[in-house]
Amino acid sequence: MNTNPMITAGDKLHEECGVFGVYGHDDAAALTALGLHALQHRGQEAAGIVSFDGRQFMSERHLGLVGDVFGKHGHTENLRGAYAIGHVRYSTTGGPSGRNIQPMFADLTGGGLALAHNGNLTNARMLRRDLVREGAIFQSTSDTEAIVHLVARSHYELIVEKLIDALKRVEGAYSLVALTSKKMIGVRDSYGVRPLVLGRLDNAWIFASETCALDIIGAQFVRDVEPGEMVVITRDGIESLHPFPPRRRRFCIFEYVYFARPDSVVEGKNVYEVRKHIGMELAREAPAAADMVIPVPDSGLPAALGYASASGIPFELGIIRNHYVGRTFIEPSDPIRHLGVRLKHNANRVKLKGKRIVLVDDSIVRGTTSKKIVEMVRDAGATEVHFRIASPPTTHSCFYGVDTPNQDDLLAHKLDLEGMREFIRADSLAFISIQGLYRATGAATRDSGAPQFCDACFSGDYPIEPADAHEQRRQLSLLMEPV
Repeated sequence: MNTNPMITAGDKLHEECGVFGVYGHDDAAALTALGLHALQHRGQEAAGIVSFDGRQFMSERHLGLVGDVFGKHGHTENLRGAYAIGHVRYSTTGGPSGRNIQPMFADLTGGGLALAHNGNLTNARMLRRDLVREGAIFQSTSDTEAIVHLVARSHYELIVEKLIDALKRVEGAYSLVALTSKKMIGVRDSYGVRPLVLGRLDNAWIFASETCALDIIGAQFVRDVEPGEMVVITRDGIESLHPFPPRRRRFCIFEYVYFARPDSVVEGKNVYEVRKHIGMELAREAPAAADMVIPVPDSGLPAALGYASASGIPFELGIIRNHYVGRTFIEPSDPIRHLGVRLKHNANRVKLKGKRIVLVDDSIVRGTTSKKIVEMVRDAGATEVHFRIASPPTTHSCFYGVDTPNQDDLLAHKLDLEGMREFIRADSLAFISIQGLYRATGAATRDSGAPQFCDACFSGDYPIEPADAHEQRRQLSLLMEPV
């Protein structure tokens, strides 16, 4: 559960984590730090690297941005060796304390194991309860530690067998990178909800959450790690295993909408191009009579370009973003916190005055930020504001590694389309349809019986049973029953 008040106060969905690993390069830790820089958008709360020099494991894990942790403070100097894995974090399970920072490390019977995890285990509470009853002592509140305990308690001898044994007991979405004294292992869950790619730099192998992290170090993209695949890298080469039952692929469609960096290639598709196509579909589905199309920067920019292209309405930068305002610049108790939106965005009055505007953003979560941006554009002199959203209404919570508010706090869960329009005070409001979103990705039209993506935040169609959430609701309902 998310326990960070600054995160809870936000009005965007956030990915939980990014992972990166290098096997067989003299500058493994430095390369990992660079890779984490490229993945900073996937987690701005904390960063960590574990390396191995052939004799011992070394770890540096700290709260803060990658540039602060491994740049200004120079922590990579303590990370020797040709093998390293790293992690950037944005907490969904467990709070922002130092003990939850990854990669996690443990000395096991067969040697050290470092583990970095992107995703969320949907049965983590149940696993933790059972492990504690068996005598396990947890050092963190992160669901990732449950995997470490399961590996430690496995009766198999080889680390690969232990990890497979452990993962057969977990449910949920995960892309993992693990490091031992002899191996680096990358693995995705059978549905392939979260991304993981394999790359090559000279004679070194690389794992990364996105291809943009390969680009920053000059590595070559080799391929995606397949859903349910475990890739094991040793000095002898690379081995591909498929130890888990095959499932229908359900990659997270929100990676295309918002999470992934625009310059990444995700599941064979360039994210920037997909977002432009989303905007084009949106223009066809929800046209508006307007003088200009403007994005809510930066996430709405590619979709706005697509909308402008398909509609023939000129594209302009009507809102300018201040890139130098940190996520935690304003504390919740600060008396000027109501100016938070204006700290990050400012209206370009000369462009907006007297104009009818199509305002394009990637999503509406709680709606509070959208309402303030519409107000800001009106205050700058826009005569009409037509809000267009490059994703369907977010009506359900995510349990697979995304920081989503409780369902009752989602605007689209509480209100119908007209109610949302009135709340944000737009002249019109429209979302892309789920079928239009599928078309924009190049996928076949969504078949309700066999969707190609995980789109549960829009549809409520959860591919993996959210066991902990159901258990928690059941317990709450029992507590509320009259005695």
